[in-house]
Amino acid sequence: MPLWSWPCSPCRFQWHLEEVGQELGADGSINIPRIIAAEAETSMTPTEEMNGSGNLMDFLDEPMPDVGTYEDFHTIDWLREKSRDTDRHRKITSKSKESIWEFIKSLLDAWSGWVVMLLIGLLSGTLAGVIDLAVDWMTDLKEGVCLSAFWYSHEQCCWTSNETTFDDRDKCPQWQKWSELMTGHALGGGAYVLNYFLYVMWALFFSFLAVTLVRVFAPYACGSGIPEIKTILSGFIIRGYLGKWTLLIKTVTLVLAVSSGLSLGKEGPLVHVACCCGNLFSSLFSKYSKNEGKRREVLSAAAAAGVSVAFGAPIGGVLFSLEEVSYYFPLKTLWRSFFAALVAAFTLRSINPFGNSRLVLFYVEYHTPWYMAELVPFILLGVFGGLWGTLFIRGNIAWCRRRKTTRLGRYPVLEVMAVTGITAILAFPNPYTRRSTSELISELFNDCGALESSQLCDYINDANMTRPLDDIPDRPAGPGVYTALWQLALALVFKIVITIFTFGMKIPSGLFIPSMAVGAIAGRIVGIAVEQMAYHHHDWIIFKNWCRPGADCVTPGLYAMVGAAACLGGVTRMTVSLVVIMFELTGGLEYIVPLMAAAVTSKWVADAFGKEGIYEAHIQLNGYPFLDVKDEFTHRTLATDVMRPRRGEPPLAVLTQEGTTVEDVEALIKDTDYNGFPVVVSRESERLIGFVQRRDLTVAIKTARQKQDGVVSNSVVYFTEDAPQLPASNPQPLKLRRILNLSPFTVTDHTPMETVVDIFRKLGLRQCLVTRSGRLLGIITKKDVLRHMAQMMNQDPESIMFN
Repeated sequence: MPLWSWPCSPCRFQWHLEEVGQELGADGSINIPRIIAAEAETSMTPTEEMNGSGNLMDFLDEPMPDVGTYEDFHTIDWLREKSRDTDRHRKITSKSKESIWEFIKSLLDAWSGWVVMLLIGLLSGTLAGVIDLAVDWMTDLKEGVCLSAFWYSHEQCCWTSNETTFDDRDKCPQWQKWSELMTGHALGGGAYVLNYFLYVMWALFFSFLAVTLVRVFAPYACGSGIPEIKTILSGFIIRGYLGKWTLLIKTVTLVLAVSSGLSLGKEGPLVHVACCCGNLFSSLFSKYSKNEGKRREVLSAAAAAGVSVAFGAPIGGVLFSLEEVSYYFPLKTLWRSFFAALVAAFTLRSINPFGNSRLVLFYVEYHTPWYMAELVPFILLGVFGGLWGTLFIRGNIAWCRRRKTTRLGRYPVLEVMAVTGITAILAFPNPYTRRSTSELISELFNDCGALESSQLCDYINDANMTRPLDDIPDRPAGPGVYTALWQLALALVFKIVITIFTFGMKIPSGLFIPSMAVGAIAGRIVGIAVEQMAYHHHDWIIFKNWCRPGADCVTPGLYAMVGAAACLGGVTRMTVSLVVIMFELTGGLEYIVPLMAAAVTSKWVADAFGKEGIYEAHIQLNGYPFLDVKDEFTHRTLATDVMRPRRGEPPLAVLTQEGTTVEDVEALIKDTDYNGFPVVVSRESERLIGFVQRRDLTVAIKTARQKQDGVVSNSVVYFTEDAPQLPASNPQPLKLRRILNLSPFTVTDHTPMETVVDIFRKLGLRQCLVTRSGRLLGIITKKDVLRHMAQMMNQDPESIMFN
């Protein structure tokens, strides 16, 4: 590659000229051909390198399995991974011209990405369908059992009954409540108390089983998983977080946690489950298993598949991965994400877990258009969503911080049991909190037709009405509606409070559904209020132009949907992907503007109190090294203010290109915990040559001792092209040129930190060396950047570590 086409060539140009300083003429002119020749010399093939170095380090011609890999809780080098993949692809392309078999292997390599996407879509869609069916059955199991087939849920049991009437569609002889099965009485105070007691016991049993399985078998299976997924996709290594045990335990305990009735959802954890599937299948192909950068492309697509099956929104899933979780999202990942989301949605549709030929339980269709005057309550719902998001984030983070810093965190099982007991005891008396949250949202979204039997649809009908069933005019609210309103008000307060304490416990817990439930309840209450105002005061100026007596003006279910979008946006700060997900839920283009207005308003209001969403807040709470591309850095500091070592600190630990023994290198590795070491010409000149990773050094020395005769502690280590001739009495030298990175990223000491932060974000660097006129001054790591940014925002800089 020509010198002038390197990324950020001004940053590299100076020290590279120093390295080939002899190519400068007496008048300071640059001998370009000789510089290019020097560059070509530094990029010799392995064969050429070995020819110039005798028999030194012959074993490096063979690939070493651990060179180029990363330790747990470390950050990957995106540039290094990209370079390795480019070299791998170039090698495959050149070999494909040698024989038919090599050409077929190159085709298989090209198609391996699509095969992985297909497998991810099939497995994540299947797991989502199984989870939906299991949750439906176990949720109903808390209230009763189907006598004809105990594995049937309440709805499935009554579907198969020939004795079910339309008016009593939820009642059938085959389905019996626990009191009816045990005592023969379905009604009465004793039956109510027995059903109440068994409801609480089942909830406690499910939650106890969930938290025990997580604690014993897979501690990483707790929580939502999205904060950790975002951190992993940014380049951080968390071994086991996407492993097989985590996948199995997360799937099982997710069913148990949702079925227990806790205020949590399965949508966020489904992203974690899908990413576990992606990690599982990527390990089958060396293209992805041996390259952490390529693996993260697969995980980005898997996250899209997870949202696709969670909401039945393939396009929304792709946009969610792009907007919310992915750090590096090239165009080919966009196409593969779309394919994985498509396959996952098709698989879930084939299973049909809800029996309605839809991908989600709360699919709705509205038949009434919205009117311009309704933008006012829609925007007010957006304000409510932003305020709720702020309240939830601050309350939940304060509780989670208390959990981490007090004795409360030592008793996760006790905490889960206590919250479950309180939730079950308070939820049972209210029919809107007793049922599953997904069923609650489904009822709140529904438009009241002539066939609806919900309390929310208990309107006073006109006996002379002869309108179509899908065009029922606005009517006065009946007693059932007013009863439902105060029950919904109590449910709203309950959901707001209990969700703050539920999210973050040591069980799988998603946030999408509880947030949508809060917004849907508030939206339905506002919708009914606007509907009744329009009916009783149709002569008001705000209603006169668009709401005539006897017309179907207001759809309360639409307000519930807008409120759900507003609250979810206020908590997560999602915008584009949120609107598309909600649009795919309803299937109507007509309601995009209300959704956009509510989503934007909720984000504006929430951002006024704090820029970070709930996932970024949990990333910061846990101290993950995540450099958010959304954060702005506007402070006037320089690289020299951030680099290490600083004044009063020990000098930078470096290696020289020659003269260091194996014993010296091993002592340096033992005495320090740095992830890598700069290599300089000498300690006097400190002119930079390159950078070597700690793990690569350790593996190379260990392998050399095993495979190369004569390598002892007194052997001299060389990072040069050619080792000098040594007396025969000296021990065999060790050449480590192959593991040396000859083009580490460098900046000068006067580079603005705004530029350095931008470089770390866009290139995904682990570290950056600071030089002046080719002389090494210090090093800036990703954690140094994060600590400096925290310090500039008056936060604790020492919180930036893996806690």
